[in-house]
This record gives sequence, C-alpha cells and structure tokens, in this order.
Amino acid sequence: MLEVRDLRVEYLSPKGPVRAVDGVSFSIGPGEVLGLAGESGSGKSTIAHALMRVLRPPAIITGGEVLFKGKDVLALAETELEDFRWQDISMVFQSAMNSLNPVMPIGDQITDVIIKHKKVSKKEARARAAELLDIVNIDKKRLNSYPHELSGGMRQRVVIAIALALNPPLMIMDEPTTALDVVVQKEIMQQIEQLKEKMGFSILFITHDMSLMVEFSNRIAIMYAGEIVELAGARELFENPLHPYTQGLISSFPPLTGPKHKMVGIPGSPPNMAEPPTGCRFHPRCTACQPVEKVVKPKLQEVKPGHWLAYHPGMPGLNVNGI
Repeated sequence: MLEVRDLRVEYLSPKGPVRAVDGVSFSIGPGEVLGLAGESGSGKSTIAHALMRVLRPPAIITGGEVLFKGKDVLALAETELEDFRWQDISMVFQSAMNSLNPVMPIGDQITDVIIKHKKVSKKEARARAAELLDIVNIDKKRLNSYPHELSGGMRQRVVIAIALALNPPLMIMDEPTTALDVVVQKEIMQQIEQLKEKMGFSILFITHDMSLMVEFSNRIAIMYAGEIVELAGARELFENPLHPYTQGLISSFPPLTGPKHKMVGIPGSPPNMAEPPTGCRFHPRCTACQPVEKVVKPKLQEVKPGHWLAYHPGMPGLNVNGI
C-alpha cells in the first residue's frame, strides 16, 4: 500500500542544512501495523509529516520517493494533495488538545473535514459526525462540546474520529496515547485495534513505548539519528534484537513477569544532527563498537527473511549465516 524509498528531509539553518531523515526506506501492506520507534529527535514525526506533505519551513524534502498505491505523493500538486490528505492517508497528531481548535465545538470540527472532501449537506455531515462519535464510544450529545469540556481520553477519541471521517486506507498515529494514564491508554489502544479489525485500515504507529508497540504492531522499525538501524517482525525483534541500540531500548523497560534483573539504560545522548558522527552514528554510545564502525557507515541489509539490520560484517555477537 505504501512504499517509502530513500526518503531524505532537511531543516535549513543559518549554519547550513540539518538532515533529520537520511535515506529511510520501508513499506506498509494492507491491514498492517508498522511500528516506528526511537528516542526523541530520531526523525519519527518528521517522517510522518513528510508522508502527509505537511512539513513547514524550514523543513524540506530533499530526496526519495513516497509511493501510495503506486502514486508518487511527492509529485502531487497542491490541489491533488487536498484530495489525498484524509481520503488516502489521515493522521492522529501528538497531543489531542493542541490538535483541536479550542474555540469550536467538536461537532463542527468533524463536519468541516467531511464537507471539505465530500459533496454532502451540513445535515448529512452532522449525522456522520454523530456516527463517528458513536464509533469511538462518545455520546453524540457531545457534538456541541468544546475540547476543554472533555477529558484527555475523550479528546484523543475525537481526534481519532476525525482521522476516520473519510475511511482512509492508511492512518498515521503519532504518539496517540501521550500524556494519558495507563488505564485510558489501554482503552484507547483496544479501541483502535477493534476499529482496525472492523474497517481494515493500515497504521503507521509511532511511539516511545516499546512494550506497547510489540503488542500492537506486526513489524517494527527502529530509528536512530535519522536512519533505520533495524526492522523485523514485532515478536522477532523483541525476542531477538540484533542491533546494540535496539537491545538498549528493550532493556530500558522493566519486564512484568519472570525474574527480576537490573535495567540497563543507554549511555550518553543522541547526537547533534548538525554534526552527526562519522560511520555508524551510534558508535559514540555503543559499548561494543569496533574501529571500522567509527569510519564506515553500515548498510541496512536483510540478515534473514524479514529481518533487516544496519551492520558491518564481524559485528560482535552477530553470526549472520548462523542467525
């Protein structure tokens, strides 16, 4: 359904361009959930905004392809983009309160999306808005409520309802449960999963929470400093992480079952993308770094069916032929 090839995005600055996304490639199939994980600043949200063509200056797309059902999204004219957004791909942005207009009732915000894209009357759009609220378990009487009159979980459901308004085949969810408590988070994710099964859409799921991502995603891509360093099936990645960065991310979360063990974080901080490290960008923080990794950039390669890894031959603990 979606194929991203060698995508590159830069932010222009007085000191020169800063490449926030550097040669990222991945695909999403019909009905699939692809998780995108990594620390803050790794480029996850920039990718999401690039796919929707909603990047604002000083960000610019400098290379690559984004193909949606064979159609080149990066080549679409502005008038074509108006039809593409929300009908083909919709997005649940971070922080529902910031995504909703604080001075408009939520019903008007939903109907605006419908009327913009469909030739329907205001009455018909209003009926569809009420239907969407029902789908996300909100009483239709809330159509006249303002965002500040709703709880955090209800606001998030409203944003999801807006994203579902035109039944798009692909939905991007950028931290859809940020700032919600774990009980509401579970309810939201269960509802998204039910809606996905019922309506059949695909999802690009962006979050910091690896445990949540493993439960919800079919495959997971791990990003570091603007690049994908590992991509595999969710369970495979969780049980057999190969990249030192992936191993560090997973070991940073406490297990809910089994014997207790000391959590080990990742030392150091993400690099300054204005001056990224040479070679493997993770090498300044990697405890298993080899000299070659400081000067030669690793290439993302399929080390076994469905499992991709950015690695150098001879990476410690990695026997590609024997995985």
